[in-house]
Amino acid sequence: MVISDRLAAIPDSYFGKTMGRKVEHGPLPLINMAVGIPDGETPKGIVNHFSEALRIPENQKYGAFHGKESFKEAIVNFYQRQYGVTLHKDDEVCILYGTKNGLVALPTCIVNPGETVLLPDPGYTDYLAGVMLADAKPVPLELEPPDYLPDWNKIDPQTLKETKLIYLTYPNNPTGSTATQSVFDEAIEKFKDTDTKIVHDFAYSAFGFDAKNPSILASKDGKEVAIEIFSLSKGYNMSGFRVGFAVGNKEMIQALKKYQTHTNAGMFGALQDAATYALNHYDDFLKEQNETFRKRRDMFEAKLQEAKLPFVHSKGGIYSWLHTPPGYNSEEFEQYLLQEKSILVAPGIPFGENGNDYVRISLALDDEQLEEAAERLTQLANMYDV
Repeated sequence: MVISDRLAAIPDSYFGKTMGRKVEHGPLPLINMAVGIPDGETPKGIVNHFSEALRIPENQKYGAFHGKESFKEAIVNFYQRQYGVTLHKDDEVCILYGTKNGLVALPTCIVNPGETVLLPDPGYTDYLAGVMLADAKPVPLELEPPDYLPDWNKIDPQTLKETKLIYLTYPNNPTGSTATQSVFDEAIEKFKDTDTKIVHDFAYSAFGFDAKNPSILASKDGKEVAIEIFSLSKGYNMSGFRVGFAVGNKEMIQALKKYQTHTNAGMFGALQDAATYALNHYDDFLKEQNETFRKRRDMFEAKLQEAKLPFVHSKGGIYSWLHTPPGYNSEEFEQYLLQEKSILVAPGIPFGENGNDYVRISLALDDEQLEEAAERLTQLANMYDV
């Protein structure tokens, strides 16, 4: 087989092998609750602006490798407006073709072979691939219910000393847990003046149901330690556009930018114009998105609670984290739901060993489908009565 040893050693991407596959399910109409893509359309103003930008001759040619000044300025203004964080558009901003590219590339940019990287368990599945591609050493950052927050005192001091990079993600995918500014303050204070850096995956930034989600860069000395990776996919319903950016620590940003000059040319100018328009004009839409998913969470969790199904209360994001019945691991319960209730969910195990007793349920469905799914799930209450 023609594949390098390094690539062969990396597990297949869970969503890469499952998205779009043909699904064999039970007799009921299938309800797909596995995909983490908001179900709404991209706002028409953004689409129209993108369409107009396609016709601009400048956008039909190679662009600057590190992005348009207008896009970088929009990012800087957005972070100042939303989080009170001041950024330098050239030193502290890196444009990304989708945030996954930055999250996977980062270890190659700043971590040497054999160095330790802490990965949240549970956490997004593809962080691991980035660590393995860099020949670094992945170590689980154990997160426990109900809050799934790091407890630095429970980690072996020698491991912490050897750690070069830590991934954090709040709102957490898959659990829906969130972090307060004090959580980030503690992390920054812990690793300030050390060789350890932090990357905060802020993909679900728009979705904070109890309070607005804070930026790790708003913590004192935050930019000395961390970068934050922001996605337009979820909050703006722009997942197909594949636009995001990294902001924060100058050295990490410059390493990412150097990497990108060798792996990508400049981002398509019309995409940048559409993203610029979104950042500059759709703050209110982010609030609407948050309210939509808060109402969905309230309805869905109320039905699960009434049936006494065990789940983790979601404080942000677009998911529900449901405990499996006794005797079922996450993959077994995924298959049971598919065959018996025609509900497709994501098993918890791809998100880490601490996910093996859970399944991730997406709330990115219209009200009718979400209510039908909740009704089917509540019919399983007897499976938990042991």
